[in-house]
Amino acid sequence: MPPSLRRLFGMIALVTFVIVYCFIVMVIGDLTMYGKHWSLQILFFAFFGLLWVFPAGYIIKWMYKTTTQNQ
Repeated sequence: MPPSLRRLFGMIALVTFVIVYCFIVMVIGDLTMYGKHWSLQILFFAFFGLLWVFPAGYIIKWMYKTTTQNQ
């Protein structure tokens, strides 16, 4: 796969993942954290607000992976 095509697919996957992840975490947070103490809400959203970085890192690593072809 050419690097430009790999980066295009990776960008689309990354943007889609982040949008879907945000909506899922917002819904779960709204359903489970409503009425809880503010400090527990901060911990919940801080943890899940940083958790997306790991899957995004794997997508970015895949985007910039170099391929060697034998000629």
